[in-house]
Amino acid sequence: MRYAIYGAGALGTVLGAYIARAGVQIDLVNRNRAHVEALRRNGAKIVGTVEFTQKVNALLPEEMTGEYDIILLMTKQQHNAEVVRFLKDHLKADGALCTCQNGLPEPGIAEIVGADRTLGCAIAWGATFHGCGVSELTSEPSALTFSLGAYGRGNRLEETKKLLECMGTVVIEHNFIGARWSKLLINSAFSGLSTVTGGTFGEVAVRKDSRRVAQRIIKECIDVSRALGVTVEPVQGHDIVKLFDYKGAFKKKISFMLIPVAMKKHKNLVASMLQDLKNGKPCEIAFINGAVSEQGRRANVPTPFNDRTVEIVSAIERGEKTFSFGNIALYSDLF
Repeated sequence: MRYAIYGAGALGTVLGAYIARAGVQIDLVNRNRAHVEALRRNGAKIVGTVEFTQKVNALLPEEMTGEYDIILLMTKQQHNAEVVRFLKDHLKADGALCTCQNGLPEPGIAEIVGADRTLGCAIAWGATFHGCGVSELTSEPSALTFSLGAYGRGNRLEETKKLLECMGTVVIEHNFIGARWSKLLINSAFSGLSTVTGGTFGEVAVRKDSRRVAQRIIKECIDVSRALGVTVEPVQGHDIVKLFDYKGAFKKKISFMLIPVAMKKHKNLVASMLQDLKNGKPCEIAFINGAVSEQGRRANVPTPFNDRTVEIVSAIERGEKTFSFGNIALYSDLF
């Protein structure tokens, strides 16, 4: 069997190291030549909540040959059409392209490789790139979970599950779109606001001003998914709709109090979008909060807090603003 991680950056380097450490051969593919050379020379160095170095097989995209049984896609979504067309030529007829991207990428991927060869995976842990060959695992080891699902018939679904189990717990979601919305809800609130403020998920959750905004973003996600007829799946055993949805003042106060508790295991996480902006790269805000806004328009549900997050992050990306907790004041007129 041939396996690859395409886009082995922060998350992919950690996942690839775990898989290789379990004795499974997998190619880690990345366009960053210096990163690939460091992986070849020194192995993948994983720091943070775990510490180990693992020998891995690293490739540049142009060095890929033949066809793979499973390719885990871990690039940003901005170039999905181009990347997925490239990977289609390296995927077996009965193989699977499993997108580990955020947002709702499966429909576009299925248009290129086919629904049956399209799998989706929502990752519930985080990592930060620390330079060539080095990646920090920022979530606790007890939080290393994956939600896996099929867009079509599910080529290689069980095999992909076993591959991911080299790192953590994998749940096959029969309501995979519901699992996607669970991750989208968390990313919209905490990745979005981590990028707006420059803070960690924990800092966003603890500060009352940013927590108020996070609460409203979460509520918008719940309202949109409900209007679309989507049942949002639990996250690591917790029913996030039951915890964070509200109508009256009492339930709203309880949900507000629970946000820092829910983020405790992920308090050190920093949004990959923030990392991209710090490195002078465009970020995926259009595919995170922007996806909620788009689905809200489709369902005729207002999403002002997600809309404003897109506006602020886009302004930061253009160099018109900088990330700061002072940006939370830009939401004040929405309350």
